[in-house]
Amino acid sequence: MKNLFKTTIMLLICMVASFSCEDYVDIEPKYTRDADNFFKAPEDYDKALTAAYDLLQTSYLSLWIGEIASDNAIAGGESVTDSEGLHQIDAMTHGGVNAELRSIWRWMYAGITRANFIFENKDNIDFAGKERVLGEAAFLRAYYYFELVKFFGDVPLVVDKRLSSDDVSGLSRKPAAEVYDQIEADLTYAASVLDWTSPVRGRVTKGAALSLLGKAHLYQNEFVEAAGALDQVINEGPYGLFDDFGTLFRLDNEHNSEVVFDVQYVALEGGSYGCFVCLEGHAAVGFHGIRGYNGPIYADGNSYNLPTQDLVDEFEVGDPRLEASVLDIEAFIANQENPDEISYVKGAGGHTGYYNNKYLKRQDELGLPDTDLTSPLNYVAIRYADVLLMAAEAHNRKAASDDATARLYLNEVRDRVDMPAVNATGAALTEAIYHERRVELSGEGHRFFDLVRTGRAANEIEGFKSNKNELFPIPQDEIDLAGAGWAQNKGY
Repeated sequence: MKNLFKTTIMLLICMVASFSCEDYVDIEPKYTRDADNFFKAPEDYDKALTAAYDLLQTSYLSLWIGEIASDNAIAGGESVTDSEGLHQIDAMTHGGVNAELRSIWRWMYAGITRANFIFENKDNIDFAGKERVLGEAAFLRAYYYFELVKFFGDVPLVVDKRLSSDDVSGLSRKPAAEVYDQIEADLTYAASVLDWTSPVRGRVTKGAALSLLGKAHLYQNEFVEAAGALDQVINEGPYGLFDDFGTLFRLDNEHNSEVVFDVQYVALEGGSYGCFVCLEGHAAVGFHGIRGYNGPIYADGNSYNLPTQDLVDEFEVGDPRLEASVLDIEAFIANQENPDEISYVKGAGGHTGYYNNKYLKRQDELGLPDTDLTSPLNYVAIRYADVLLMAAEAHNRKAASDDATARLYLNEVRDRVDMPAVNATGAALTEAIYHERRVELSGEGHRFFDLVRTGRAANEIEGFKSNKNELFPIPQDEIDLAGAGWAQNKGY
């Protein structure tokens, strides 16, 4: 943690109008901007905001862990020592020394630091559009803190300022409730100043802020508040379910009415295997690819995040979302014109026969070499179907339940794929909503956190220990570097 804040200024040097530190070097000599001569013009605020968006590109790791830690997927990969931290999470043997968890901690705090830098200097000048900048920065800070609190629980809470290394040694972890209070305050502000639409793709909107606000309330079992925020998105927002679920996650359709908030990627290099935080492309897509694949439609990849048979069995007979969400590689090969000419390799890190078909490397969606790192396919962090299902759950689970509204939202999602309407009430309706969230949102990184927040994880995840695995451990290096006496999370 101390090292993180010592390097904050170095991170901010990379603030530019594109998502790459390298691009900045092409524009101006390195280290020409610092806190004393920045934020002097409106374009400085936009550059700082772009830098705050930059850390969203690391979302692939949250997507992976949200699936791999659950019953939806296994880690996969070349071997059990290939991204060993993911295999530990898969087996529920992870501890405080875990490269993937440490990356999430550091990357989210880097994003928070960049957002805080904007707020620290928000009164330097006035200009048209400043509230938009601040609203988007508030959303981003809330998004990063939400990731931290759902992974780690109590975390240090730093708002509107940077810290010196001396400050860090006395920095305490704040209760999760206080972190949620800040998240809610930031999202409420963002929703009050942002419009429903943005002329710039990928920028935060009012709908994104309200949707994340509803989600934050849902994670705290604040169902009335969650329903209120999500209902506003449904009743006032410009969103709708995309007609064809089968092509919903294809590159050609990524800017559709169902996208509430997505992370933008481009088919450029940007980084490398030595700097995943520098990537311009979506790493998950290439890493989900079929290992050693030679055949039509798909492209060779690294066989990570492989769906399980348990997930496949969850889909109802005739549900078209199964084929759209999960690629059965053997069935696919058998249905091709020349199956004997198609080949692939089973990764030694595990093989289920299934691949994440939503974010899977395809021949017509490749970026520049190395194509495993340069997919241009966006990650949809919040989509309208998720909003409908969160709202359905909130109405069903609030003290004065409104099952009629809950069924209306649930059945809107089911009707899109021609599945029969659900007529249940009470606890049976709750279970139907849980089922729908699993099949509708499979492969998108929500499953583990859904199981934890609803108290079902111990029954569904092999190796899960109650009163321990609800949270991930604080990275031990961060505890040691901070020197602030942080206690490790229970059980680790």
